[in-house]
Amino acid sequence: MIDPTAPAASDLDIPRLTAWLEDRLPGFEGPLVATRLSGGQSNPTYRLDGSSGIYALRRKPFGSLLPSAHAVDREYRLLSTLHPNGFPVPEPLALCPDDAIIGSMFYVMAFKAGRNHVNGQLPGLTPAERRATYEAMIDELARLHAYDPTQLGLADYGRPGNFLERQVGRWTRQYRAAQTDELPIVERLITYLSATVPAQTRTAVVHGDYRIDNLIYAPDLPVVTAVIDWELSTVGDPLADFTYLAMNWALPAGEAAGLDGVDFAATGVPTLEAAVDRYCGLTDRDGLPDLDWFFAFNLFRLASIAQGIKRRIIDGNAAGTTAAIAAGQVPQLAEAAWMFARRAGATG
Repeated sequence: MIDPTAPAASDLDIPRLTAWLEDRLPGFEGPLVATRLSGGQSNPTYRLDGSSGIYALRRKPFGSLLPSAHAVDREYRLLSTLHPNGFPVPEPLALCPDDAIIGSMFYVMAFKAGRNHVNGQLPGLTPAERRATYEAMIDELARLHAYDPTQLGLADYGRPGNFLERQVGRWTRQYRAAQTDELPIVERLITYLSATVPAQTRTAVVHGDYRIDNLIYAPDLPVVTAVIDWELSTVGDPLADFTYLAMNWALPAGEAAGLDGVDFAATGVPTLEAAVDRYCGLTDRDGLPDLDWFFAFNLFRLASIAQGIKRRIIDGNAAGTTAAIAAGQVPQLAEAAWMFARRAGATG
């Protein structure tokens, strides 16, 4: 989301970046103005305004980072694969692995203008528009999961087998690497999730953070024109993607994407059952397994991400103006995850 009050970015070397863009992007012309985009806690993103047009830049955060995090070169590879295959992502333009240009690796892509919905209740839309907006979101996720990673040349983009087991291990390691407090409830979660991983039945490209505020819609139509923020993408179990999206129906309605408590009939927002039916119909599934384990896992993953943000605050290289709020959510996310774990059968 563009923050219209944001000042020009002061953490980029504009002259050096301008020279690099002039050398790498055919037709690029300055002068260049860079503005930090609000939202997100992962890879800082900027709007670049030049005489030749508008671009977007995404870079690694500065400073010490957790292992395997913030791999913008992976994002760039995925965009370079999906864009020519017709999936709605911003067009990738150039990758810079040289830290010397702006202090970290980055890539430049086409800037996608349009609507970005932050509130999952979609205020300001009609019931029909809300339903169509959600249906378009589900349709694009099903479309992503229909791609064969091998045919795309992405067989090595992730290890396809035992995906959820490896994900539990990965986010446990990420949590440990960023850990600042002893939280017994997190320890119980890690023990439970590690011992009860569901079997994987399908393999697909997964976004890893698929939610409504990571989509750009056309200015006047419920059409997805770009899926953004691919930092957590990999090859794995598509159910991890859909259940992460479905979790919003179990989270309290408020300023974010939560939908629990929404009057679905009045607002036009589809029920969870309707969302599941649509996804299953598009992906040739008879139904989904019990969602409580997946909700517990996804909330644990969010707690691990929030813990990483907390560590970056301590280390002085947090990204985004709402980092402190996100960092403070670790206990609440862990409590919510444990609630779903209990519903899935956890004891203790």
